[in-house]
Amino acid sequence: MPKTKKAKDHKSADPAHAAKRRRKEPKQREQRERDRGPQGPGQQKLPREAPPQRPGEPDEQGLDFARAWVEFPDPADDEQVFRCDLTWLTSRWNCIFGAGCQGIEAGRAADGCCTLGAHFSDEEDEQRVASHVARLTPDIWQHHDVGRATGWVQEADDGEGGRERQTRRWQGTCIFQNRAGFDGGAGCALHILALREGREPLETKPDVCWQLPVRRTYDWVDRPDDTRVLRVSIGEYDRRGWGPGGHDLHWWCTSARSAHGAGDPVYVSYRAELTELMGEQGYGRLVELCEQRLARGLPLLAAHPADPAAPVAPAAPAAPVAPAVDAVGAVDQVDAAGPAETV
Repeated sequence: MPKTKKAKDHKSADPAHAAKRRRKEPKQREQRERDRGPQGPGQQKLPREAPPQRPGEPDEQGLDFARAWVEFPDPADDEQVFRCDLTWLTSRWNCIFGAGCQGIEAGRAADGCCTLGAHFSDEEDEQRVASHVARLTPDIWQHHDVGRATGWVQEADDGEGGRERQTRRWQGTCIFQNRAGFDGGAGCALHILALREGREPLETKPDVCWQLPVRRTYDWVDRPDDTRVLRVSIGEYDRRGWGPGGHDLHWWCTSARSAHGAGDPVYVSYRAELTELMGEQGYGRLVELCEQRLARGLPLLAAHPADPAAPVAPAAPAAPVAPAVDAVGAVDQVDAAGPAETV
């Protein structure tokens, strides 16, 4: 897969189209008790306890708030610039699948964001996934027999009179999702395969699965000097990214306080994914800019509202009391061993 696919229609990989159809599909409410599983859509690199939440305080924060964006030339391509959301990329978001994720459909928390299945971005995406599906065995993939016998791909109406292909939904969620209690591990079978083989999950999973919740968009910019440049934006895949159906999701993690307790910021924990989306040189420049932002210390300008609150700065020390001077000029309360420390 190329590092950055230019001027490509990513509609079929966009979860917004899945959410648009979601309202037309009958809701399958299988009431079964599910335990939490470890192999969800995200990398699960930094499992952390959710930050404490005050009683009555909503988990999800609003969508409209100040963001800090930075734009810079792509070091590897003179005809391309990156526009990156530093508010999101320096946030402490982390995938909490199986560790507090409430799921995008009510009553199906164990599905995470896999309820709708994954829509392939193009034929290349599907073929790449198929090459890895061929290596799945019954001890890794719970629904191996079903998938082999009756298929793991289905077609759906794209909402615009066309057809698109996606991973098959089986019993209310993606056919590759292992249920809690499965010996091979709960969660995505393709994710588990990657970890067992020492690969990055982005190699084995559909594009839309490994990219979420980072959103990459493209737009051409015409400049005053009659030049044109392709602007690639890297930001947060919030509810709006799903289209109108995004507001119908039961819960979404990027704006949830419970999912913002990671030890490393997104630009660090999503190194592999961002490198794939931006190229090595583009990602390297992004890291420099993120580090410059964080080096300025807390509180950050335009911090993500779902992040843990910045620690309160210690109170400024009281002004020193003027030393008392006795009749012979001796100074009291002064350490003669060395100069006073500058704060």
